[in-house]
Amino acid sequence: MALTEKQKRFVEKYLGEAALNAKQAAILAGYSQKTAGQVGYQLLQKTSIQKEIARRRKELSSGSEITPEKVLALWWARANVDVNEVVEYRRDNCRYCWGDGHAYQWTPGEYEQAKREADDAGEKAPDCHGGFGFIATRGPNPECPECAGDGRGKVHVHDTRRLKGAARQMYRGVHQGKYGLKALIGDPDRALEQVTKILGLYSSEDEKAVLRQKLKHDAERHSMDLEAKRLEIIKSAKDLENPDDEPPTPTMIVVEVKDARKHDSDAES
Repeated sequence: MALTEKQKRFVEKYLGEAALNAKQAAILAGYSQKTAGQVGYQLLQKTSIQKEIARRRKELSSGSEITPEKVLALWWARANVDVNEVVEYRRDNCRYCWGDGHAYQWTPGEYEQAKREADDAGEKAPDCHGGFGFIATRGPNPECPECAGDGRGKVHVHDTRRLKGAARQMYRGVHQGKYGLKALIGDPDRALEQVTKILGLYSSEDEKAVLRQKLKHDAERHSMDLEAKRLEIIKSAKDLENPDDEPPTPTMIVVEVKDARKHDSDAES
């Protein structure tokens, strides 16, 4: 039996922007949102739909270098991406870590600027007993009496033009909002779920339930890690409130993991 136009659209959406999500494919094809989950499931049980999906998959892969092995390798690399290649939390030296006698350490340029400002204000030149040569990215001095060897914490976003491999694939851009910079990164758990689909793992309902529970647990743990980092950043910002130190720049960098699984669970019903 020939497929209807709506069924053909379902197949195209299922293999395309719906990313194998039957419910989403049904909605995009024009079926009612209220019954899309059930309709999507029923359509996938039809032999005619299954044959059309197989035909379109073969058609899409023919004449190209796309193979199941390459697709699997791509998703596996994404599942194992090191987010630190995109954004990381660093602890660098404070101004007193490497200064002579653990006094405030300057760079030559900023000291000259501070001295000119003092001259213009008719004030005494700032103290420079700590010397010069401050390097912002240098590690903390474990013997520093000012920061106790902890340095100063900050979030650093790497130059995205130099990202490679899975890190570049998972990078989703940045958003400059009212409260600071937001780095967008793809969800590694979503990539891992794609690997399990390709390999046919967790096919039974019990196995699916275990996988969903694991993914939920991993997501909660990831959220807790991000919250811990946020609190540490706030604490570090308070530590920087020192009258002899330069004032901290009020900025916030948020790492947002894009959750592409928000409607995948319906596809497995």
